[in-house]
Amino acid sequence: EVQLVESGGGLVQAGGSLRLSCAASGFTSDDYAIGWFRQAPGKEREGVSCSGSTDDPTYYTDSVKGRFTVSSDNAKNTVYLQMNSLKPEDTAVYYCAVGCTGWCSSDRCYVRGGNYWGQGTQVTVSS
Repeated sequence: EVQLVESGGGLVQAGGSLRLSCAASGFTSDDYAIGWFRQAPGKEREGVSCSGSTDDPTYYTDSVKGRFTVSSDNAKNTVYLQMNSLKPEDTAVYYCAVGCTGWCSSDRCYVRGGNYWGQGTQVTVSS
């Protein structure tokens, strides 16, 4: 059984920071790609980041590059998303997911995928 549990969301002012956590079970994160995705009301879900494996690089979508950083604690099987310099347009429900692909083309980067999903955690950024 694959389980993903997100936490760490909340309400912050523009320019502030939050750190989200994704606790995974039912598999080893060393061997499976884990991504972060987000969905705002009335909008499609979009990829934020994808970490392929311990030895692979992390890909970030262009809108968060330089502001968001992924890290992990392999002993706890937990992935973190550090979000700095938050903007109102970052407001969304954030999900982690097993299965993702990241790539870059012509200096633009993209994230897609998601086979198993957590319940999500709400991030709200006020102006």
